[in-house]
Amino acid sequence: MRPPSRFILIATSLLVLLHAYIGLRLLPDLPIGTAGRVVGGMVLLLSCVLMPLGLMTRAIERQPLADRLAWAGMLMMGWFSSLLVLTLLRDIVLGIAALLLPAMEMPPMARWSAIAVPLLAALATLIGFVNARRRARVVEVEVPLAGLPAALDGFTIAQISDIHVGPTIKRGYLNAIVDAVNGLEADVIAVTGDLVDGSVEQLAAHTAPLGRLTARHGAYFVTGNHEYYSGAAAWVEELRRLGLRVLENEHVVLQHGGVDLVVAGVTDYSAHHFDPAQRSDPRVALEGAPAAATPRILLAHQPRSAPAAAEAGFDLQLSGHTHGGQFWPWNLFVRLQQPYTAGLHRLDALWVYTSRGTGYWGPPKRFGAPSEITLVRLVAAPESRL
Repeated sequence: MRPPSRFILIATSLLVLLHAYIGLRLLPDLPIGTAGRVVGGMVLLLSCVLMPLGLMTRAIERQPLADRLAWAGMLMMGWFSSLLVLTLLRDIVLGIAALLLPAMEMPPMARWSAIAVPLLAALATLIGFVNARRRARVVEVEVPLAGLPAALDGFTIAQISDIHVGPTIKRGYLNAIVDAVNGLEADVIAVTGDLVDGSVEQLAAHTAPLGRLTARHGAYFVTGNHEYYSGAAAWVEELRRLGLRVLENEHVVLQHGGVDLVVAGVTDYSAHHFDPAQRSDPRVALEGAPAAATPRILLAHQPRSAPAAAEAGFDLQLSGHTHGGQFWPWNLFVRLQQPYTAGLHRLDALWVYTSRGTGYWGPPKRFGAPSEITLVRLVAAPESRL
């Protein structure tokens, strides 16, 4: 593994080069004069400085300053991301146009496209900000299960995932989510990881609303990768103190309407990289479960736990992690790491539902991938109703 200092040097150099690329491709074609180009260059320089600062705010002890820098850096990151993608697309379009159009038509196209790129990037960032900061909408999903006992037809699970309480998501944001979840009056509440970005000491006051979660059979939590970045053991203890049942490769048997069902949970798919004893294992999570208890539901932060869950004999897996890509075009690349980006899918006999997440990570921006509070309803598959 490369030393961290070398990684930082490479990442910083790449960031500088990408900002320079944007400046060289856009500023000469903008009709803003020399003074305007100087201002544009200063804005790109500010972005280049604020973005890494926004990611390193945990090292700053003065909390108000750290949060302000995080806000500035993350907003810049959202704008820069769209600016970079649109600049690349502009260059592709201009390249094609140079082959197809007369030379006299190129200067006007270069000028108006250079104006359009930062304006569209700003518009996407503004719309994305509004989408990210408003409370997640409720998405209702029916999961048809063969052999579902009649007493469980209509059983509901409220799922929240990937809230990322941290520098830009605080107590008020989480309070609104908890109020909405409680209003659903679900039978079970599932919190499928990546709840926090920061230590218990920093964020306990902001995660306190989770203690108000109420469901007939309780609220359950499984770790995501960001819990391990933030001190997973301390967070597990804190969430248990708040009344959530943390499932670490284990299960509970719930009785509903006189029949049993299993709710299991695994540690994050990557947990063993932080603690070998925390290796995620759906098979271990199901050990000792009554053979007659059905359905068998698994809470697993990452969708790529699905093959092991299917092999272990689960009927439904609830996951998050992907954010649905959070904003275009990154949603197009999620499948390079995860089998599913969002929504309900089937793997052999296993149903997998992947939430787009209830909060956001990094830039306060959601564009083309809305956040969600999911109400999962179990229903009997059509053939089992006959």
